[in-house]
Amino acid sequence: MTVVSIRKVGDPVLRRVADPVTSFDAELRKLVRDLNETLAGSRGAGLAAPQIGVGLRVFAINPDLPGNDAGLDHLINPVLEFPDEEEQDGPEGCLSIPGVYLDTKRRMNVAAKGFTEHGDPVQIVGTGLLARCVQHETDHLDGVLFIDRQDAAGRERLLATLREAAWFGDIQLKVSPH
Repeated sequence: MTVVSIRKVGDPVLRRVADPVTSFDAELRKLVRDLNETLAGSRGAGLAAPQIGVGLRVFAINPDLPGNDAGLDHLINPVLEFPDEEEQDGPEGCLSIPGVYLDTKRRMNVAAKGFTEHGDPVQIVGTGLLARCVQHETDHLDGVLFIDRQDAAGRERLLATLREAAWFGDIQLKVSPH
């Protein structure tokens, strides 16, 4: 089993827009396997390639998430569509910001089109937690962290918590204007 180290907030790779996947080859399949094994080892809901230092538009999701009836465990080059304006507000965390959970507003429903590791077109249609996860991981591919989805007070609470975290150290944190 290959469990890769997860990059923490402050690492520049987390703020870069990931490149589209153009080659559906053995190297991509290894990346998907590494993402899935790292996600399983972390017990998270999702994990994007930039979180393990790879700047490609790929993410893994927990196939057991409620509503993931097809049991999909990854999506490549996702494009999101929102069928309505309904929103949800609830706790959200991030493997790159361990131990921190903040209420975060997201769309309630999402349809995400993309590809499997073999280049086959696929679609994930989700609501609630599955929709939240797909949006969160797609944000990672766009260089956006969930801290960027917070209001000013939420960002300040998060920054104060991070400064006290043992793993945070001397990381210089820039908050994106998204």
